[in-house]
Amino acid sequence: MLMESEQVTAALSLSQPKRGSGLLKKIAKRYDLYLMLLLPVAWYLIFHYGPLYGLQIAFKNFNPAKGIFGSPWEGFSHFERFFDSYYFWRLLWNTISINLFSLLIAFPIPILLALLVNEIKSKTYSKWLQNITYIPHFISVVVIVGILNSMLAPTGPINMLIEAFGGTPVRFLEQAGWFKTIFIGSNIWQSMGWQSIIYIAALSGVNPQLYEAAKMDGASRLRRIWHVSLPGIAPVIVILLILDIGHFMNVGFEKILLMQNNLNLESSDVISTFVYTTGILKGEYSYTAAIGLFNSVINLILLLLVNRFARKTSETSLW
Repeated sequence: MLMESEQVTAALSLSQPKRGSGLLKKIAKRYDLYLMLLLPVAWYLIFHYGPLYGLQIAFKNFNPAKGIFGSPWEGFSHFERFFDSYYFWRLLWNTISINLFSLLIAFPIPILLALLVNEIKSKTYSKWLQNITYIPHFISVVVIVGILNSMLAPTGPINMLIEAFGGTPVRFLEQAGWFKTIFIGSNIWQSMGWQSIIYIAALSGVNPQLYEAAKMDGASRLRRIWHVSLPGIAPVIVILLILDIGHFMNVGFEKILLMQNNLNLESSDVISTFVYTTGILKGEYSYTAAIGLFNSVINLILLLLVNRFARKTSETSLW
C-alpha cells in the first residue's frame, strides 16, 4: 500500500505543470513587451542599484589612490562629525523648512489650478490658461534665476514699483529673510501648470453623471467640487503626496546654488548644497557620503510611514 501511494504521488507531481515552465511560456508569448522592459531595467540596475556598493565609503576614510576596498574603515565617525558640527542644525532646519513650506503651499496649488481649468466651460479660455501656466516649466533653471536677479535687483522693476509708492528699495536676494519666499514662490510659478496635468487627466475620468445628479439635487458649484471632483481625484492626490514626501529631504541644489551668496547663506545653505561644496569642491568624499546616506535614510523612513498611514486611512497607497 505504501508503494502504491508513493507511485500515485509521483504520478500527480509529474502531471502538474511546473511553475517555471509556465512563466517561461508567458514570457515567450509576450516576448515583445519583456524586450521593451530590458532598457529601463538595465538603466536602473546600472545607474541606480549598481553604485550602491560605493555607500561603504561613508564608513571608511576613502582614499582615491587606494580605492574603495583598500581604504581603511572609520565606522560611524563621519556621522558623529556631522551631528556634532556647527552647521548641522542650520542645514537640517533649512532643508526641512523649505520642503515643509513647499508641501503646505505649493502642493495644493496645482490641484486648485486643475479644478479651475475643469470648471471653465469655454474651451478657448481653458486652453489659454493651460498654455500660460505650462510655459514656465520649459524655461531652464539658469534663465529662471537670471529673471529673478533682473526683476529683484535694487534697480529692477520691483524696486522701481516700490519707490513709485514711496517705499525704499529692498535687496531681496541679499537678505536671508527673503530667500525661502522667493525660492518657493518661483518654484510654484514654474511648476504649477505642469504638475496640474495629472489632476486634469484624473478629473476627465470622473463620471459626468455624478455632476448631473448633484446638480439635480440642488448642489452649488462649490458643493459639486467638494463632493464630486475632489473625491474623484483623491487617490491620485494621495499617491502624489506619498511620492513628494518620499523625497522630502531632497532640495534641488542647482537653483539654490545659483541663488546662493554669502549674505543669504544663513537661509539658503541646505544639505544638498553642503554636500556639493564639501564633497565635490573640497574632496571630502567619505564625510559627504555619510551625510547623503543620512539624508536618504530619513527619506526612506518618511516614505514607509506615510505609505502605511495612507493605506490605513484611505486604502490608497503605493504598495
